[in-house]
Amino acid sequence: MKSSLVNVVWFSEKRRNLLLLLKEGKRDIEQIKKSLNVTSRSIMPQIKTLKHYHLIVQEGDYYSLTGVGEIVVKNMLPFMENSRILEENREFWASRNIDAIPPHLFSNIRKLGHYFLIEPDINHLFELPREFIENIPKSKHVTTFVSYLHPAFPSLYSEASLSGVKISLLITKETLEKLEHEHYEDFRNMTEVDNIDIFLYQGNLKIPMVTVTDWFSYICLFNKEGRYDHRDIISFDESALSWCQDLFEHYMQNSKKFNPEKIAEPLIGISEMS
Repeated sequence: MKSSLVNVVWFSEKRRNLLLLLKEGKRDIEQIKKSLNVTSRSIMPQIKTLKHYHLIVQEGDYYSLTGVGEIVVKNMLPFMENSRILEENREFWASRNIDAIPPHLFSNIRKLGHYFLIEPDINHLFELPREFIENIPKSKHVTTFVSYLHPAFPSLYSEASLSGVKISLLITKETLEKLEHEHYEDFRNMTEVDNIDIFLYQGNLKIPMVTVTDWFSYICLFNKEGRYDHRDIISFDESALSWCQDLFEHYMQNSKKFNPEKIAEPLIGISEMS
């Protein structure tokens, strides 16, 4: 019976569409035909099949989901929404290293919602994307964890912190070394304000950067060869903000707060934290 239900639902687009339509409420045959743009001849066999498997029921002129039908549709939707996310940019997702995303979060990848894939042209390949640069200063709170340090990143976050943006920054040991050694002034500026918290990740972070603010989220992933190819995702959906925040909290479990006193002078502090 379980196998038959799978076949009934997934082997017919018309049946899937009808089940999804009836999730919104009962419909008569004329409403079904209009909503799905079908004829009576094409949809009646599908209705008969769904009735046979007790997924829909007819009461008078109206069709509605049964209790079993409601359960089936409820479990259909996450799979379909996850599939939509991956299908929209199939090559991109197939080429990503997703090991850095814990399974319980990747299974909810649908929460990225209506996202945009940013693919810079060759002339801007090594620049921070305009969408990122423009949106950071507009945010009231910025949460970021980063292992790939773009040269423009320190000054952007230094300016944001000095302008009052609340920042939570999770970095790797290697990123900390680069900040201390190569961007000392910007890093010192960030540690001298009260509105930034810096955390050191105690492991190997296999993700270039994930940023979530009060109104947008930004995700960078390495490809399967372990390279960052500057193809990023941005989303403004509330569900994406929540998903990225959960990802940040996942990595926060293996981190500790950085003591800013350790950068009183350049080139020191790393050995003390090891």
